[in-house]
Amino acid sequence: MLDIAQLRRDLPGVISGLERRLAPQPFLDAQRFGALEADRKQLQVRTEELQARRNALSKLIGQLKGKGGDASQQMVEVNRIAEQQKEGAARLDAIQAELSALLMAVPNLPQDDVPRGSDEKGNVEVRRWGTPPEFDFAPKDHIDLGTALGIDFETGARLSGSRFTFLRGPAARLHRALAAFMLDLQTREHGYTECYTPYIVNREILEGTGQLPKFKDDMFWVYRGGDGAAVAGGGEPPAEQYLISTSEIPLTNTVRERILAADELPLKLTAHSPCFRSEAGSAGKDTRGMIRQHQFDKVEMVQIVHPDASRAALDEMVGHAEHVLQALELPYRVVLLCGGDMGFAAAKTYDLEVWLPGQGAYREISSCSNCEAFQARRMQARFRNAQGKTEFVHTLNGSGLAVGRTLIAVVENHQQADGSIALPPALRPYFGGADVLRP
Repeated sequence: MLDIAQLRRDLPGVISGLERRLAPQPFLDAQRFGALEADRKQLQVRTEELQARRNALSKLIGQLKGKGGDASQQMVEVNRIAEQQKEGAARLDAIQAELSALLMAVPNLPQDDVPRGSDEKGNVEVRRWGTPPEFDFAPKDHIDLGTALGIDFETGARLSGSRFTFLRGPAARLHRALAAFMLDLQTREHGYTECYTPYIVNREILEGTGQLPKFKDDMFWVYRGGDGAAVAGGGEPPAEQYLISTSEIPLTNTVRERILAADELPLKLTAHSPCFRSEAGSAGKDTRGMIRQHQFDKVEMVQIVHPDASRAALDEMVGHAEHVLQALELPYRVVLLCGGDMGFAAAKTYDLEVWLPGQGAYREISSCSNCEAFQARRMQARFRNAQGKTEFVHTLNGSGLAVGRTLIAVVENHQQADGSIALPPALRPYFGGADVLRP
């Protein structure tokens, strides 16, 4: 969340920063915030006055009793003040809770170099790498290629419903190989520590990284009934546990409520996990194929860094994601997202978009974001600086990469006329040295 001290100090500046996201409605009810702040200040002043009066009375009572005098009148007043303090404390707690709820719904402030814009039309292309392939035959998309390779949409739908895919044979092996290659690259060459995370987390963990409360409808919840049977679905959860939508959630929360030593930074973590998303609000989008699924795999990168290092760390992380695409010989472009297209917790985001011949377009395959102290403030994740004082760490996350979309890109970009797939050299060790994936 945003620093409430910043709002108290410069509310107009915060409002101006949020306006760069060009949302149809303001993210922050400035009038309500101002009213709550006025009530809070008034209550705090009144609380201090009551405590001062109570202290004075307590001192007087002691003096009267020491002299054998009657202090009953003063004791009655002390009891009355105590009741007033109790009422004031309850009211102050209610105000603080409302202020906190107000801030939990406010997104991060974009950095100064983030372009203004309300959607993807406001994004800015930064660079391109590689050239889209030209074929001397009519190329197919991954849907037409997929049946022979073992991409089975019918079985996935029969088992779990729409937007689930079953992989078998060559496709399943390619999926596994891609995840292993990505993990090996991030750990061996880029210095990340491989992790294995839970796929189910508690509500406060999702609040820490910003998925809750705002994006509750995008999550799948998990309910374990009295008979031990688990039920998963979207909507209002009867229990406070959820399936993760990205391993960023558990990885980032490993520093929750911790004070790190400065020499522990940076922390660089990576994990391969399934991701579960209800895709609320995406009806009709990418309904064919594997582009938009309720369950997909991803290799995630997370960095926990010193505040002074986070801007450079974002550039580094983008490079780590690019390395995967370059090694797989996949053409892509890097795009700087505008304010309105960034995620809730992000202060700055770059998307990597891979070329898909089947669509004749670049499509997102990685998103790398600097969240600055936004998540750390929600998680109370801090470090002790050189002066011995605690500061909030900065958190970053990025896909390195989405496995299913990478599979699509490899299949479509490296397809051959007979329906086989030419394996880039980086993948061949995972196939016993074979250079072709055959149906």
